[in-house]
Amino acid sequence: MAKVSKSGANHLEDGDLLFGRRSLVESGAGKCSLVVSPSEPTVFESSLIRVRVDRNKVNPRILFYYFLSYLGRGRVRSIVSGVNVKGIRGSDLKNLLVARPPIPIQNRIVDILSAYDDLIENNRRRIELLEQSARMLYKEWFISLRFPGHQHAPFIDGVPEGWEKKRLADVATLIMGQSPASKYYNTDGDGLPFHQGVTNFGNRFVSHKTYCKLEARIAEAGDILCSVRAPVGRLNITLDRIVIGRGLSAIRSNNGFQSFLYYQLKNHFFKEDMIGGGAIFAAVTKKDMENQLLLCPPDPLIRDFEQNSTPIDEQLKYLHLQNQKLQQARDLLLPRLMNGEIPV
Repeated sequence: MAKVSKSGANHLEDGDLLFGRRSLVESGAGKCSLVVSPSEPTVFESSLIRVRVDRNKVNPRILFYYFLSYLGRGRVRSIVSGVNVKGIRGSDLKNLLVARPPIPIQNRIVDILSAYDDLIENNRRRIELLEQSARMLYKEWFISLRFPGHQHAPFIDGVPEGWEKKRLADVATLIMGQSPASKYYNTDGDGLPFHQGVTNFGNRFVSHKTYCKLEARIAEAGDILCSVRAPVGRLNITLDRIVIGRGLSAIRSNNGFQSFLYYQLKNHFFKEDMIGGGAIFAAVTKKDMENQLLLCPPDPLIRDFEQNSTPIDEQLKYLHLQNQKLQQARDLLLPRLMNGEIPV
C-alpha cells in the first residue's frame, strides 16, 4: 500500500506523508504531516520518515486524517520506543494495519472531513486578523504614542507626562514553575494539565497533552505563561488551571489589566531569547524576570485600551475553543465513517 523512505536525498511530492522519527517527548515521535502542492523541488531530512501511497488504492488525505485522530495517534504510540529520546522505525510504521474502504468511499469521507478543515482554516484566519488588530492597536497607542488625546499631552524627554518605568514585579505577580518527579506525570487526564516548557504552546493558547497528579506550582486560568528557558520570552495563555514546570513562569496583573500586560510583554520580548531591547539569555531567574522594566501609562489610559482589546481577546478565545471542538468532532467522526457505522 505504501513505500516508506528515510533517505534525506529523496524529494517530496503532493500527498506525501511525513512522520517525525524521534523526539524528546513521546507525543512528538511519529507526529504526522501532509505535503500539499510544494511550490518548488523539496527534500526531507533524515529525522523524518516519508510515506508515499499507491493512489490507486489509497487517498493520502484519509491516511493523514487517520493519523491525526485519537485512533491513529494511539497506533503510532504503540510503536514508539526509547527512554531519553523517543522514536519510531520505518519498518514498524510500514507494518501498521489501517482500514481501507474502497476508493470512492475514501474520497467521500475526505470530502466530509475537508469541510471541517475549511471551517477550522476560516477560524484560523479570523484569529490571525484579530490578533494582528490588537497588537497594532497596542503599538499605535503605546509605541508610536498616538493614544487618544496625545495631541494635547505634555511630553518630558520624549515620554508623555505621567508615564513611568516600573519593574514587572511592581505590576504583576510571578510564579516560577517547579517540576514534580516524573512518577506523577501521565497522559490519561489524571490530575491537572502539566506544562514543562513550550512543547505544547500554540499561537496564543496552550493545548494539554500531559497531566500531573501532584499540584505543585499552579497557574490559574487566564494567566500568561512565559518561557524562562530557551526560547526565553515565548508567551502563551492558559485557559485552565494547570501545573507548571521549571521551564515556565506564570504572570498575572496586579490590577486586572491582563489584556494590556499580554500585549505589553509581547512587545517587550520582541524576539525570543532576547530580553527587552538587548541581552540574549539561555535562561532567566525569577529575579531577572521581576527586574524587567516596562514603560507604563496611567491606569485610565490602560482601561481605555482594555475596553478595545478585551472584546478582541474574548473573540479569540471563542474561535480557539470552536476550533478545538471542530477538530475533536472531525477526529471522532473518522473511525465511524471508515468502519461503515455512518453511511457515506
